Amino acid sequence: MSLLEVNNLSLSIHGTGILKQVSLSIAPGQIVAVTGESGSGKSMTALAVMQLSPNGAEIDGALQLNDLSLLNCSEADMCALRGASIGMVFQEPMTALNPVNTIGDQVMETILIHKAMPPKQARARAEEVLTRVGLPPDQFPLSRYPHELSGGQRQRVVIAMAIALRPKLLIADEPTTALDVTTQAQILELLKGLVTEYNMGLLMITHDLAVVADMADQIVVMRHGEVVESGATGHILKHMQHPYTRMLFEASGHQVSLPEPAKSRPLLEVTNVIRDYRLPRKRLFDTPEHHRAVDHVSFALNRGERLGLVGESGCGKSTLTKAILGLEDVQGGTIRLDGQLVFSGHKPNLAVRRKMQVVFQDPYGSFNPRHRVARLVTEPFYLLDSPPTGSERQDRIAEMLTAVGLTPDDMGKYIHEFSGGQRQRIAIARALIIRPELILFDEAVSALDVSVRAQILDLLAELCEAYDLTYLFISHDLSVVRTITDRVMVMRAGKIVEEGDTESVFSDPQHQYTKNLINAAPKLPDIGQIVA
Repeated sequence: MSLLEVNNLSLSIHGTGILKQVSLSIAPGQIVAVTGESGSGKSMTALAVMQLSPNGAEIDGALQLNDLSLLNCSEADMCALRGASIGMVFQEPMTALNPVNTIGDQVMETILIHKAMPPKQARARAEEVLTRVGLPPDQFPLSRYPHELSGGQRQRVVIAMAIALRPKLLIADEPTTALDVTTQAQILELLKGLVTEYNMGLLMITHDLAVVADMADQIVVMRHGEVVESGATGHILKHMQHPYTRMLFEASGHQVSLPEPAKSRPLLEVTNVIRDYRLPRKRLFDTPEHHRAVDHVSFALNRGERLGLVGESGCGKSTLTKAILGLEDVQGGTIRLDGQLVFSGHKPNLAVRRKMQVVFQDPYGSFNPRHRVARLVTEPFYLLDSPPTGSERQDRIAEMLTAVGLTPDDMGKYIHEFSGGQRQRIAIARALIIRPELILFDEAVSALDVSVRAQILDLLAELCEAYDLTYLFISHDLSVVRTITDRVMVMRAGKIVEEGDTESVFSDPQHQYTKNLINAAPKLPDIGQIVA
Protein backbone atom coordinates (compact mmCIF):
# COMPACT_ATOMS: atom_id res chain seq x y z
CA MET A 1 0.00 0.00 0.00
CA SER A 2 1.33 3.43 -0.95
CA LEU A 3 1.81 6.16 1.62
CA LEU A 4 1.96 8.97 -0.96
CA GLU A 5 0.55 8.83 -4.46
CA VAL A 6 1.25 11.62 -6.95
CA ASN A 7 -0.71 11.04 -10.17
CA ASN A 8 -0.48 13.22 -13.28
CA LEU A 9 0.37 16.31 -11.24
CA SER A 10 0.49 19.48 -13.34
CA LEU A 11 1.21 22.93 -11.95
CA SER A 12 1.30 26.32 -13.63
CA ILE A 13 2.01 29.78 -12.21
CA HIS A 14 0.16 32.65 -13.89
CA GLY A 15 -0.29 30.48 -16.95
CA THR A 16 3.34 29.29 -17.19
CA GLY A 17 3.65 25.49 -17.00
CA ILE A 18 6.03 24.33 -14.27
CA LEU A 19 5.09 20.68 -13.68
CA LYS A 20 3.69 18.41 -16.40
CA GLN A 21 1.97 15.11 -15.60
CA VAL A 22 4.31 14.18 -12.71
CA SER A 23 3.63 10.76 -11.16
CA LEU A 24 5.42 8.97 -8.32
CA SER A 25 4.60 6.90 -5.25
CA ILE A 26 6.20 6.26 -1.87
CA ALA A 27 5.45 3.32 0.42
CA PRO A 28 6.05 3.24 4.20
CA GLY A 29 9.71 2.52 4.92
CA GLN A 30 10.75 3.44 1.37
CA ILE A 31 13.22 6.06 0.15
CA VAL A 32 12.41 7.72 -3.18
CA ALA A 33 14.96 10.14 -4.64
CA VAL A 34 13.88 12.86 -7.06
CA THR A 35 16.89 14.07 -9.02
CA GLY A 36 17.55 16.56 -11.80
CA GLU A 37 19.08 19.95 -12.47
CA SER A 38 17.92 23.26 -11.01
CA GLY A 39 14.63 24.23 -12.61
CA SER A 40 13.62 20.63 -13.27
CA GLY A 41 10.67 20.88 -10.87
CA LYS A 42 12.03 18.84 -7.94
CA SER A 43 11.41 21.38 -5.19
CA MET A 44 8.12 22.54 -6.74
CA THR A 45 6.87 18.94 -6.56
CA ALA A 46 7.73 18.85 -2.86
CA LEU A 47 6.04 22.20 -2.24
CA ALA A 48 2.94 20.96 -4.06
CA VAL A 49 2.79 17.95 -1.72
CA MET A 50 3.05 20.32 1.26
CA GLN A 51 0.47 22.62 -0.39
CA LEU A 52 2.96 25.50 -0.17
CA SER A 53 2.87 26.45 -3.85
CA PRO A 54 3.41 30.14 -4.69
CA ASN A 55 0.57 32.59 -5.19
CA GLY A 56 -0.97 32.27 -8.63
CA ALA A 57 -0.34 28.53 -8.82
CA GLU A 58 -2.96 26.30 -10.42
CA ILE A 59 -2.75 22.54 -9.76
CA ASP A 60 -4.32 19.62 -11.60
CA GLY A 61 -4.00 15.91 -10.92
CA ALA A 62 -4.12 13.94 -7.69
CA LEU A 63 -2.14 14.02 -4.43
CA GLN A 64 -3.08 11.26 -1.98
CA LEU A 65 -1.59 10.81 1.49
CA ASN A 66 -2.96 7.41 2.48
CA ASP A 67 -6.68 7.89 1.67
CA LEU A 68 -6.65 11.67 2.08
CA SER A 69 -6.74 13.96 -0.98
CA LEU A 70 -4.31 16.78 -0.23
CA LEU A 71 -5.69 18.95 -3.04
CA ASN A 72 -9.08 18.99 -1.34
CA CYS A 73 -7.69 19.96 2.07
CA SER A 74 -8.25 23.47 3.41
CA GLU A 75 -5.36 25.52 4.75
CA ALA A 76 -6.48 24.67 8.31
CA ASP A 77 -6.40 20.97 7.43
CA MET A 78 -2.91 21.30 5.92
CA CYS A 79 -1.65 23.16 9.01
CA ALA A 80 -2.78 20.15 11.04
CA LEU A 81 -0.90 17.79 8.68
CA ARG A 82 2.34 19.76 8.34
CA GLY A 83 4.72 18.73 11.07
CA ALA A 84 2.45 15.95 12.30
CA SER A 85 1.91 13.72 9.24
CA ILE A 86 4.36 15.38 6.84
CA GLY A 87 7.73 16.72 7.94
CA MET A 88 10.15 18.73 5.82
CA VAL A 89 13.92 19.27 6.00
CA PHE A 90 15.15 22.29 4.05
CA GLN A 91 18.45 22.78 2.25
CA GLU A 92 19.85 25.67 4.31
CA PRO A 93 19.37 25.04 8.05
CA MET A 94 20.49 28.52 9.16
CA THR A 95 17.61 30.13 7.27
CA ALA A 96 15.18 27.41 8.38
CA LEU A 97 15.97 28.06 12.05
CA ASN A 98 15.03 31.12 14.11
CA PRO A 99 18.31 32.75 15.25
CA VAL A 100 16.76 34.24 18.40
CA ASN A 101 15.20 31.01 19.72
CA THR A 102 17.06 28.15 21.38
CA ILE A 103 17.20 24.77 19.67
CA GLY A 104 15.08 23.27 22.44
CA ASP A 105 12.32 25.84 21.97
CA GLN A 106 12.31 25.30 18.22
CA VAL A 107 11.95 21.53 18.48
CA MET A 108 9.26 21.95 21.17
CA GLU A 109 7.40 24.49 19.02
CA THR A 110 6.25 21.82 16.56
CA ILE A 111 4.92 19.67 19.41
CA LEU A 112 3.17 22.51 21.22
CA ILE A 113 1.56 24.00 18.08
CA HIS A 114 -0.10 20.66 17.41
CA LYS A 115 -1.03 20.36 21.11
CA ALA A 116 0.32 16.83 21.06
CA MET A 117 1.40 16.94 24.71
CA PRO A 118 1.89 19.41 27.61
CA PRO A 119 5.06 21.53 27.84
CA LYS A 120 6.86 19.23 30.28
CA GLN A 121 6.38 16.19 28.08
CA ALA A 122 7.19 18.28 25.01
CA ARG A 123 10.56 19.15 26.52
CA ALA A 124 11.22 15.48 27.22
CA ARG A 125 10.30 14.62 23.61
CA ALA A 126 12.63 17.39 22.36
CA GLU A 127 15.48 15.88 24.37
CA GLU A 128 14.60 12.46 23.00
CA VAL A 129 14.59 13.42 19.33
CA LEU A 130 17.70 15.59 19.64
CA THR A 131 19.47 12.61 21.19
CA ARG A 132 18.19 10.43 18.34
CA VAL A 133 19.75 12.76 15.74
CA GLY A 134 23.08 12.81 17.57
CA LEU A 135 22.71 15.90 19.79
CA PRO A 136 22.36 14.56 23.36
CA PRO A 137 21.42 17.26 25.92
CA ASP A 138 24.48 16.56 28.10
CA GLN A 139 26.70 17.71 25.20
CA PHE A 140 24.27 20.03 23.39
CA PRO A 141 21.96 21.68 25.93
CA LEU A 142 18.52 22.72 24.76
CA SER A 143 19.51 26.29 25.68
CA ARG A 144 21.96 26.57 22.78
CA TYR A 145 21.26 28.87 19.85
CA PRO A 146 21.70 27.93 16.16
CA HIS A 147 24.80 30.11 15.70
CA GLU A 148 26.57 28.07 18.39
CA LEU A 149 26.36 24.92 16.25
CA SER A 150 28.15 23.78 13.10
CA GLY A 151 26.37 23.37 9.76
CA GLY A 152 25.92 19.64 10.25
CA GLN A 153 24.64 20.11 13.81
CA ARG A 154 22.12 22.72 12.64
CA GLN A 155 20.89 20.31 9.97
CA ARG A 156 20.37 17.73 12.71
CA VAL A 157 18.23 20.22 14.64
CA VAL A 158 16.08 20.78 11.53
CA ILE A 159 15.68 17.00 11.19
CA ALA A 160 14.75 16.77 14.88
CA MET A 161 12.04 19.40 14.33
CA ALA A 162 10.72 17.47 11.32
CA ILE A 163 10.51 14.10 13.15
CA ALA A 164 9.37 15.37 16.57
CA LEU A 165 5.86 13.99 16.01
CA ARG A 166 7.05 11.00 13.98
CA PRO A 167 5.42 11.93 10.66
CA LYS A 168 4.43 9.30 8.14
CA LEU A 169 6.21 11.15 5.35
CA LEU A 170 9.49 13.09 5.50
CA ILE A 171 10.57 15.37 2.64
CA ALA A 172 14.28 16.28 2.53
CA ASP A 173 15.12 19.04 0.03
CA GLU A 174 18.86 19.00 -0.77
CA PRO A 175 19.72 18.37 2.91
CA THR A 176 23.45 17.75 2.33
CA THR A 177 24.45 20.13 -0.50
CA ALA A 178 26.56 22.53 1.59
CA LEU A 179 27.99 19.92 3.99
CA ASP A 180 31.45 18.36 4.00
CA VAL A 181 31.76 14.70 3.06
CA THR A 182 31.89 13.21 6.55
CA THR A 183 28.97 15.29 7.81
CA GLN A 184 27.06 14.48 4.62
CA ALA A 185 27.61 10.77 5.18
CA GLN A 186 26.40 11.09 8.79
CA ILE A 187 23.23 12.95 7.75
CA LEU A 188 22.43 10.42 5.03
CA GLU A 189 23.00 7.54 7.46
CA LEU A 190 20.78 9.29 9.99
CA LEU A 191 17.96 9.68 7.47
CA LYS A 192 18.22 6.01 6.47
CA GLY A 193 18.10 5.00 10.13
CA LEU A 194 15.01 7.12 10.79
CA VAL A 195 13.19 5.57 7.84
CA THR A 196 13.89 2.09 9.16
CA GLU A 197 13.14 2.95 12.79
CA TYR A 198 9.88 4.86 12.23
CA ASN A 199 8.79 3.05 9.03
CA MET A 200 8.15 6.39 7.39
CA GLY A 201 8.45 7.28 3.71
CA LEU A 202 11.30 9.57 2.65
CA LEU A 203 11.14 11.82 -0.42
CA MET A 204 14.75 12.83 -1.03
CA ILE A 205 15.39 15.73 -3.41
CA THR A 206 18.91 16.08 -4.78
CA HIS A 207 20.80 17.03 -7.94
CA ASP A 208 23.61 14.53 -7.33
CA LEU A 209 23.11 10.88 -8.29
CA ALA A 210 26.16 9.88 -6.23
CA VAL A 211 24.35 10.95 -3.04
CA VAL A 212 21.45 8.55 -3.58
CA ALA A 213 23.07 5.70 -5.54
CA ASP A 214 23.51 3.59 -2.40
CA MET A 215 20.60 5.04 -0.41
CA ALA A 216 17.38 5.27 -2.44
CA ASP A 217 15.05 2.40 -3.24
CA GLN A 218 13.57 4.27 -6.20
CA ILE A 219 14.90 7.09 -8.39
CA VAL A 220 12.74 9.62 -10.25
CA VAL A 221 14.61 11.70 -12.84
CA MET A 222 13.01 15.05 -13.70
CA ARG A 223 13.74 17.52 -16.47
CA HIS A 224 11.80 20.69 -17.38
CA GLY A 225 8.97 19.73 -15.03
CA GLU A 226 8.53 16.22 -16.41
CA VAL A 227 9.51 12.75 -15.22
CA VAL A 228 11.80 11.38 -17.95
CA GLU A 229 12.72 8.13 -16.20
CA SER A 230 11.87 6.32 -12.96
CA GLY A 231 12.31 2.94 -11.39
CA ALA A 232 14.31 0.88 -8.91
CA THR A 233 17.70 2.45 -8.19
CA GLY A 234 19.78 -0.55 -9.26
CA HIS A 235 17.87 -0.94 -12.49
CA ILE A 236 18.05 2.77 -13.35
CA LEU A 237 21.81 2.94 -12.75
CA LYS A 238 22.53 -0.17 -14.83
CA HIS A 239 19.94 0.25 -17.60
CA MET A 240 19.61 3.98 -18.19
CA GLN A 241 17.23 4.57 -21.08
CA HIS A 242 16.98 8.34 -21.29
CA PRO A 243 20.00 10.38 -22.53
CA TYR A 244 19.38 12.97 -19.80
CA THR A 245 19.83 10.33 -17.07
CA ARG A 246 23.08 9.20 -18.64
CA MET A 247 24.22 12.83 -18.87
CA LEU A 248 23.56 13.36 -15.14
CA PHE A 249 25.45 10.19 -14.30
CA GLU A 250 28.45 11.07 -16.44
CA ALA A 251 28.50 14.67 -15.11
CA SER A 252 28.58 13.38 -11.51
CA GLY A 253 31.92 11.72 -12.20
CA HIS A 254 33.21 14.25 -14.74
CA GLN A 255 36.98 14.39 -15.18
CA VAL A 256 39.01 17.15 -16.81
CA SER A 257 42.50 17.17 -18.26
CA LEU A 258 44.78 19.89 -16.90
CA PRO A 259 47.92 21.00 -18.74
CA GLU A 260 51.16 19.92 -17.12
CA PRO A 261 52.40 22.60 -14.69
CA ALA A 262 55.77 24.06 -15.60
CA LYS A 263 58.48 23.73 -12.97
CA SER A 264 59.03 27.20 -11.55
CA ARG A 265 59.76 29.12 -8.42
CA PRO A 266 57.23 29.52 -5.56
CA LEU A 267 54.62 32.23 -5.93
CA LEU A 268 52.85 31.89 -2.57
CA GLU A 269 54.87 30.99 0.54
CA VAL A 270 53.08 30.35 3.83
CA THR A 271 55.46 29.77 6.75
CA ASN A 272 54.41 28.68 10.27
CA VAL A 273 51.20 30.72 10.19
CA ILE A 274 49.20 30.89 13.43
CA ARG A 275 45.74 32.41 13.84
CA ASP A 276 44.02 32.47 17.23
CA TYR A 277 40.56 33.67 18.18
CA ARG A 278 39.80 34.93 21.66
CA LEU A 279 36.98 33.07 23.40
CA PRO A 280 34.56 34.72 25.85
CA ARG A 281 35.39 34.47 29.55
CA LYS A 282 33.51 31.75 31.41
CA ARG A 283 33.60 33.87 34.58
CA LEU A 284 34.11 37.59 35.12
CA PHE A 285 37.76 37.53 36.27
CA ASP A 286 38.93 34.45 34.39
CA THR A 287 41.76 34.75 31.90
CA PRO A 288 40.18 34.50 28.45
CA GLU A 289 41.03 31.36 26.50
CA HIS A 290 41.87 31.18 22.80
CA HIS A 291 40.86 28.89 19.98
CA ARG A 292 43.65 28.10 17.52
CA ALA A 293 42.04 28.06 14.07
CA VAL A 294 45.32 27.82 12.12
CA ASP A 295 48.18 26.00 13.80
CA HIS A 296 51.70 26.41 12.36
CA VAL A 297 50.67 25.93 8.73
CA SER A 298 53.42 25.95 6.11
CA PHE A 299 53.29 25.29 2.37
CA ALA A 300 54.39 26.73 -0.97
CA LEU A 301 52.45 27.17 -4.21
CA ASN A 302 54.49 27.45 -7.42
CA ARG A 303 53.63 29.57 -10.43
CA GLY A 304 51.32 27.74 -12.82
CA GLU A 305 50.44 25.14 -10.19
CA ARG A 306 46.94 24.22 -9.03
CA LEU A 307 46.74 23.37 -5.32
CA GLY A 308 43.74 21.90 -3.51
CA LEU A 309 42.79 22.36 0.14
CA VAL A 310 40.28 19.95 1.67
CA GLY A 311 38.94 19.27 5.14
CA GLU A 312 35.78 19.28 7.19
CA SER A 313 33.89 22.39 8.25
CA GLY A 314 35.73 24.11 11.09
CA CYS A 315 39.14 22.75 10.14
CA GLY A 316 40.50 26.25 9.41
CA LYS A 317 40.26 26.39 5.58
CA SER A 318 38.32 29.67 5.47
CA THR A 319 40.47 31.32 8.15
CA LEU A 320 43.63 30.41 6.24
CA THR A 321 42.08 31.75 3.03
CA LYS A 322 41.25 35.08 4.68
CA ALA A 323 44.80 35.34 6.00
CA ILE A 324 46.25 34.73 2.53
CA LEU A 325 43.98 37.45 1.12
CA GLY A 326 45.10 39.87 3.83
CA LEU A 327 41.65 39.99 5.42
CA GLU A 328 42.68 38.32 8.70
CA ASP A 329 45.79 39.23 10.67
CA VAL A 330 47.97 36.40 11.94
CA GLN A 331 49.59 36.01 15.35
CA GLY A 332 52.63 34.21 14.03
CA GLY A 333 54.42 33.22 10.86
CA THR A 334 54.59 34.94 7.47
CA ILE A 335 52.69 34.91 4.19
CA ARG A 336 54.53 36.06 1.07
CA LEU A 337 53.29 36.51 -2.48
CA ASP A 338 56.05 36.75 -5.07
CA GLY A 339 58.50 37.47 -2.27
CA GLN A 340 56.47 40.34 -0.74
CA LEU A 341 54.79 40.13 2.65
CA VAL A 342 50.98 40.09 2.58
CA PHE A 343 51.04 41.84 5.97
CA SER A 344 53.31 44.81 6.60
CA GLY A 345 53.44 44.89 10.36
CA HIS A 346 49.82 44.21 11.27
CA LYS A 347 48.39 46.00 8.24
CA PRO A 348 47.67 44.31 4.90
CA ASN A 349 49.98 45.28 2.05
CA LEU A 350 47.57 46.66 -0.55
CA ALA A 351 50.13 46.39 -3.35
CA VAL A 352 50.26 42.63 -2.73
CA ARG A 353 46.51 42.23 -2.35
CA ARG A 354 46.04 43.64 -5.87
CA LYS A 355 47.76 40.54 -7.20
CA MET A 356 45.12 38.19 -5.78
CA GLN A 357 41.46 37.61 -6.61
CA VAL A 358 38.82 35.29 -5.18
CA VAL A 359 35.81 33.40 -6.57
CA PHE A 360 33.16 32.77 -3.92
CA GLN A 361 30.72 29.91 -3.44
CA ASP A 362 27.60 31.99 -4.05
CA PRO A 363 28.14 34.27 -7.07
CA TYR A 364 24.74 35.94 -6.73
CA GLY A 365 25.51 37.01 -3.18
CA SER A 366 28.87 38.46 -4.24
CA PHE A 367 27.38 40.73 -6.92
CA ASN A 368 25.46 43.99 -6.58
CA PRO A 369 22.12 43.23 -8.31
CA ARG A 370 21.61 46.91 -9.23
CA HIS A 371 24.64 47.03 -11.52
CA ARG A 372 25.11 45.65 -15.02
CA VAL A 373 27.68 43.00 -15.87
CA ALA A 374 30.10 45.53 -17.38
CA ARG A 375 30.43 47.30 -14.04
CA LEU A 376 30.45 44.11 -11.99
CA VAL A 377 33.25 42.53 -14.01
CA THR A 378 35.40 45.66 -13.86
CA GLU A 379 35.24 46.12 -10.07
CA PRO A 380 38.89 44.99 -9.72
CA PHE A 381 39.93 47.96 -11.89
CA TYR A 382 39.49 50.10 -8.78
CA LEU A 383 42.59 48.37 -7.39
CA LEU A 384 44.74 49.69 -10.23
CA ASP A 385 46.56 53.01 -10.25
CA SER A 386 45.75 53.53 -13.95
CA PRO A 387 42.67 51.47 -14.90
CA PRO A 388 41.85 51.15 -18.60
CA THR A 389 39.21 53.50 -19.97
CA GLY A 390 37.16 53.96 -23.12
CA SER A 391 37.55 51.39 -25.87
CA GLU A 392 40.39 49.63 -24.03
CA ARG A 393 38.06 49.00 -21.10
CA GLN A 394 35.30 47.69 -23.38
CA ASP A 395 37.75 45.44 -25.21
CA ARG A 396 39.00 43.99 -21.91
CA ILE A 397 35.43 43.23 -20.78
CA ALA A 398 34.58 41.63 -24.11
CA GLU A 399 37.75 39.53 -24.01
CA MET A 400 37.03 38.20 -20.52
CA LEU A 401 33.36 37.42 -21.18
CA THR A 402 34.36 35.55 -24.33
CA ALA A 403 37.08 33.69 -22.44
CA VAL A 404 34.54 32.31 -19.94
CA GLY A 405 32.07 31.23 -22.61
CA LEU A 406 29.73 34.24 -22.65
CA THR A 407 29.33 36.96 -25.29
CA PRO A 408 30.25 40.67 -25.31
CA ASP A 409 26.52 41.45 -25.57
CA ASP A 410 26.10 40.13 -22.02
CA MET A 411 27.90 43.14 -20.55
CA GLY A 412 24.66 45.17 -20.71
CA LYS A 413 22.59 42.69 -18.72
CA TYR A 414 21.85 42.42 -14.99
CA ILE A 415 23.00 39.48 -12.88
CA HIS A 416 19.46 38.15 -12.28
CA GLU A 417 19.16 37.48 -16.02
CA PHE A 418 21.69 34.64 -15.80
CA SER A 419 21.62 31.07 -14.52
CA GLY A 420 23.77 29.92 -11.59
CA GLY A 421 26.47 28.53 -13.87
CA GLN A 422 26.55 31.70 -15.96
CA ARG A 423 26.89 33.81 -12.81
CA GLN A 424 29.87 31.72 -11.76
CA ARG A 425 31.40 32.31 -15.19
CA ILE A 426 30.94 36.06 -14.65
CA ALA A 427 32.60 35.72 -11.23
CA ILE A 428 35.58 34.00 -12.88
CA ALA A 429 35.71 36.76 -15.53
CA ARG A 430 35.81 39.35 -12.73
CA ALA A 431 38.66 37.51 -11.05
CA LEU A 432 40.66 37.27 -14.28
CA ILE A 433 40.19 40.76 -15.68
CA ILE A 434 43.26 42.33 -14.02
CA ARG A 435 45.42 39.24 -14.67
CA PRO A 436 46.05 38.39 -11.01
CA GLU A 437 49.05 36.36 -9.95
CA LEU A 438 46.89 34.10 -7.78
CA ILE A 439 43.18 33.15 -7.71
CA LEU A 440 41.49 31.55 -4.71
CA PHE A 441 38.41 29.44 -5.43
CA ASP A 442 36.38 29.13 -2.22
CA GLU A 443 33.82 26.30 -2.70
CA ALA A 444 33.27 27.75 -6.16
CA VAL A 445 31.27 24.82 -7.58
CA SER A 446 29.72 23.16 -4.51
CA ALA A 447 26.26 24.72 -4.98
CA LEU A 448 26.02 24.01 -8.72
CA ASP A 449 24.19 21.22 -10.55
CA VAL A 450 26.41 18.35 -11.64
CA SER A 451 26.11 19.28 -15.34
CA VAL A 452 26.87 22.98 -14.68
CA ARG A 453 29.71 21.98 -12.38
CA ALA A 454 31.20 19.88 -15.20
CA GLN A 455 31.03 22.90 -17.53
CA ILE A 456 32.79 25.16 -15.00
CA LEU A 457 35.52 22.56 -14.44
CA ASP A 458 36.06 22.29 -18.19
CA LEU A 459 36.23 26.08 -18.32
CA LEU A 460 38.94 26.15 -15.63
CA ALA A 461 40.97 23.59 -17.55
CA GLU A 462 40.70 25.73 -20.71
CA LEU A 463 41.69 28.88 -18.80
CA CYS A 464 44.70 27.07 -17.32
CA GLU A 465 45.81 26.34 -20.90
CA ALA A 466 45.16 29.90 -22.10
CA TYR A 467 46.31 31.97 -19.11
CA ASP A 468 48.62 29.63 -17.16
CA LEU A 469 46.50 30.05 -14.03
CA THR A 470 47.85 29.63 -10.52
CA TYR A 471 45.14 28.90 -7.99
CA LEU A 472 44.28 27.54 -4.57
CA PHE A 473 41.07 25.50 -4.79
CA ILE A 474 39.25 25.14 -1.46
CA SER A 475 36.46 22.58 -1.43
CA HIS A 476 34.81 19.79 0.56
CA ASP A 477 33.98 17.92 -2.68
CA LEU A 478 36.81 15.43 -3.06
CA SER A 479 35.82 14.33 -6.57
CA VAL A 480 36.17 17.91 -7.81
CA VAL A 481 39.50 18.48 -6.09
CA ARG A 482 40.85 15.24 -7.53
CA THR A 483 40.24 16.31 -11.13
CA ILE A 484 41.07 20.03 -10.95
CA THR A 485 44.33 20.14 -8.92
CA ASP A 486 47.95 19.00 -9.25
CA ARG A 487 48.64 18.83 -5.53
CA VAL A 488 46.36 18.62 -2.53
CA MET A 489 46.61 19.44 1.18
CA VAL A 490 44.39 17.89 3.83
CA MET A 491 43.60 20.10 6.81
CA ARG A 492 42.30 19.04 10.21
CA ALA A 493 41.92 21.09 13.40
CA GLY A 494 44.06 23.90 11.99
CA LYS A 495 46.93 21.69 10.82
CA ILE A 496 47.99 20.25 7.48
CA VAL A 497 47.97 16.52 8.18
CA GLU A 498 48.82 15.31 4.67
CA GLU A 499 50.16 16.84 1.48
CA GLY A 500 51.25 15.49 -1.87
CA ASP A 501 50.45 14.93 -5.53
CA THR A 502 46.68 14.76 -5.88
CA GLU A 503 46.48 11.30 -7.44
CA SER A 504 48.98 9.87 -4.94
CA VAL A 505 47.05 11.20 -1.96
CA PHE A 506 43.73 9.88 -3.27
CA SER A 507 45.10 6.53 -4.42
CA ASP A 508 47.30 5.83 -1.39
CA PRO A 509 46.36 8.11 1.55
CA GLN A 510 48.76 7.90 4.48
CA HIS A 511 46.88 9.68 7.27
CA GLN A 512 43.83 8.05 8.83
CA TYR A 513 41.87 11.30 8.58
CA THR A 514 42.45 11.41 4.81
CA LYS A 515 41.28 7.80 4.55
CA ASN A 516 38.13 8.69 6.50
CA LEU A 517 37.36 11.61 4.16
CA ILE A 518 37.80 9.47 1.05
CA ASN A 519 35.71 6.63 2.46
CA ALA A 520 32.92 9.05 3.45
CA ALA A 521 32.63 10.60 -0.03
CA PRO A 522 29.57 9.39 -2.00
CA LYS A 523 30.51 7.11 -4.89
CA LEU A 524 28.75 6.14 -8.09
CA PRO A 525 29.00 2.63 -9.52
CA ASP A 526 31.62 2.12 -12.20
CA ILE A 527 30.29 3.57 -15.45
CA GLY A 528 31.54 0.44 -17.17
CA GLN A 529 28.76 -1.48 -15.41
CA ILE A 530 26.06 0.51 -17.20
CA VAL A 531 24.26 -1.36 -19.94
CA ALA A 532 22.98 0.85 -22.74
